[in-house]
Amino acid sequence: MRASFFWVLLLASTAAAQATAARSVPERFARTDPAFIVIAHRGCHNPAPAHRLPSAPENSIAALHNCIALGVDMMETDVRQTLDGALVIIHDETLDRTTTGHGPVAALTLAEIRSLRLRDNMGGAGAAATDAALPTLDEILAAARGRLLLNLDIKAPIYAEVIAAVERAGMADQVLVKTVAGPTTPALASLCPYDRVPFAPILLNPHGAGDLGLIARRQTEQARPIAIELPPMSPDQLPAVVAQAGGVRLWVNTLWRGFIDGWGGDAAALRDPEAVWGRMLRAGITIFQTDEPEALLAFRARSALSSLVTR
Repeated sequence: MRASFFWVLLLASTAAAQATAARSVPERFARTDPAFIVIAHRGCHNPAPAHRLPSAPENSIAALHNCIALGVDMMETDVRQTLDGALVIIHDETLDRTTTGHGPVAALTLAEIRSLRLRDNMGGAGAAATDAALPTLDEILAAARGRLLLNLDIKAPIYAEVIAAVERAGMADQVLVKTVAGPTTPALASLCPYDRVPFAPILLNPHGAGDLGLIARRQTEQARPIAIELPPMSPDQLPAVVAQAGGVRLWVNTLWRGFIDGWGGDAAALRDPEAVWGRMLRAGITIFQTDEPEALLAFRARSALSSLVTR
């Protein structure tokens, strides 16, 4: 009976997350139910066997559709600019890993790039070429509008151009933008163009020993950011950030080995989610960016079930 209840809850949780995804970033990030936010790194590119979803090229329209089907809260995706000024969705500076082409993105026109095919999942020389073309920012925005929140990781000094495109699409409240902030960086959320969209600073951690609490306080002194993204860091640095963040949500990447030393990342979380994601949640982190969104969503549903059973 308990197992059946879990699967019913998981399906209900997925449906609720899909409905939530259509809300604005400020509304979603202000809510405390569910307990934490799930962000899919470069979209939902890994297979999701429980949902019978195959792999998809990272940063693709297919990866976005997988995210909608899974019910994640937000898709992280990357923006670069072509030789002729088009805004396209790709992580690397070059085309080599994720497409059938070669060379810098900035050295080719949009037409040249659109003639290439995306490689499956995270790409690489051994990854199969798919039928999908590299999408433009406008295409990703259109596919996500009203269905999925987006975090745009802008990979070049083109913030004004990207935010202008977001505003033209009528999606200024459905997109989050971020950039790095160090000890002397002013409160970025109050500055143009970051004040035109939900914004999150990424704290810099020079030499692994920066005063992250000080940087967090400076970034929340004027206009409050929507969140604060943590850098690779020691767990000893976390309490100061939690104390100085002023209630702003903290975001951590659990990619690869994880960004908090010794606490583990996605690989460890697949073996023991409570020891990784649960530990971070108890420490005050409420946004997780992952390459394993299906497993993280299942952990969130189990956590909700456990809370109901123990009441």
